Amino acid sequence: MLSRFSYWADSRRNAHDDARLGTCLAFVAGAANAGGFLAVGQYTSHMTGIVSGMADHLILSNVRLALAGLAAVVAFMSGAMVSAILVNFARRKRLHARFSIPLLLESALLLIFGLMGARLAAHTGLLLPLTVLLLCFLMGLQNAVITKVSRAVIRTTHTTGLITDIGIELGKLMYVNRTVHSIASPASARRPQPVQALAPVIANRAKLRLYGLLLAAFFCGGVVGATGFQWMGYAATIPLALMLMLIAMPSLSRDLRVRVRLRKRAAAQRIAAEKPSIKPSGAAQAVQPERRVI
Repeated sequence: MLSRFSYWADSRRNAHDDARLGTCLAFVAGAANAGGFLAVGQYTSHMTGIVSGMADHLILSNVRLALAGLAAVVAFMSGAMVSAILVNFARRKRLHARFSIPLLLESALLLIFGLMGARLAAHTGLLLPLTVLLLCFLMGLQNAVITKVSRAVIRTTHTTGLITDIGIELGKLMYVNRTVHSIASPASARRPQPVQALAPVIANRAKLRLYGLLLAAFFCGGVVGATGFQWMGYAATIPLALMLMLIAMPSLSRDLRVRVRLRKRAAAQRIAAEKPSIKPSGAAQAVQPERRVI
């Protein structure tokens, strides 16, 4: 079963792998965001609204609420920082599972949220329940992963950019290309001017399909997550954690096998290099010539 997810989070990837991973992460983000709202009463990936709310609360002298919003922003930013650190560390170590490590961390934190969410909700840290801070951290972690994977082409935890890009591509698709006639100025009317043909406006249909797929995955994840939280509570994130674990494990296991094989080879070479340096004892030296004669 793990073979189906072999290269989803691997460093050797193409645009098709990015689309598959982005769709899956958009589904997870939609489920965690919509379901998390039912669990903690707050959307944890909507940093634009949180920052705007901080300004409103500050003007209305609600300093505590403004600081709570700042704590959510710091948690989101910390998740993105941790993701960048893990990816760059794995790249320096020449690991193929450079994107699997943050995904496995996200899977573990979602599992903790599902198993201990009720207990975490009772504790407050930085003016917010720990569940809110944990979800904000998770959203920042995941968004940074897919940003690094796709070179900032795909975002999964918010849809504002997706909807904007879809609108841009639809505008290109509906644009009617017509022949452009050059209008000569009075100064240049005496000598002919070459007509420079403008490039036609062409929509990127592949990008339009990708963004539409990500938006649909986020919406479907939101429906599934909200339904799951209504029926299962915090435990609704456990299937999401298992899904991310299935995506992350193949590349990690491959790197572990390679590391074990290299260590065994290095140990064998070290033992082979030490054998000539072992000098035989006196008795062995006396017997050694007879063995050669035989």
